[in-house]
Amino acid sequence: MIIDSIILSTKNRINAAKEIFPLSAAVEAARAAESGYDFPFERQLRRPGINFICEIKRASPSKGLISRDFPYLDVAKEYEEAGAAAVSVLTEPEFFLGSTVHLQEISSAVSIPCLRKDFIIDEYQIYESKILGAAAVLLICSLLDPETLRRYIKLCDSLGLSALVEVHNECEILSAIDAKARIIGVNNRRLEDFTVDIKNSVRLGTMIPPDIVFVAESGIASADDVQSMCAAG
Repeated sequence: MIIDSIILSTKNRINAAKEIFPLSAAVEAARAAESGYDFPFERQLRRPGINFICEIKRASPSKGLISRDFPYLDVAKEYEEAGAAAVSVLTEPEFFLGSTVHLQEISSAVSIPCLRKDFIIDEYQIYESKILGAAAVLLICSLLDPETLRRYIKLCDSLGLSALVEVHNECEILSAIDAKARIIGVNNRRLEDFTVDIKNSVRLGTMIPPDIVFVAESGIASADDVQSMCAAG
């Protein structure tokens, strides 16, 4: 499966990054980073009505190259002007052609919070996200055992980062709730083959308690899709 290749690539990327900038240095820099602890990403998503997390993505395994020129700063600013609650920035470099530089520059260029969207499998990436200016990170439930998920959420809290916990099924929702997730995203895209079914959010959304922010992820392609998500809560 392609997800296995992505995870292997991510492990290699993390190991290479640690050779250049060790974990101890990343911890120190993240702890010293300027920020408050008012969790702006979460606060934005709790605003009344529908709130949009708009994505900066150059390519994907399912779509191939999306943007050849990729004026990511201009796109981020347009999202902000259009009223986006937050910007999601892909930083995975091999399969999505993302970059941590994109996140760092975008977080400095817009006033709305930025979500680092990557395959977080090591605490090093959480500290790195804080240094790069992210307000939130994506934690994919299927990639983390329950104890690691719980520990990573606590680490995010200690750094003033929000954690968007991504789930795909009923079991993962229960795991996310047990781990004290405050934001749960139901992904409409299967990680196994990247096919999309936006009704996944409708089916699973009823399991998410009302005090937890519910995000419908992926496959929202039209106003009708937005209306159906709105009707589902």
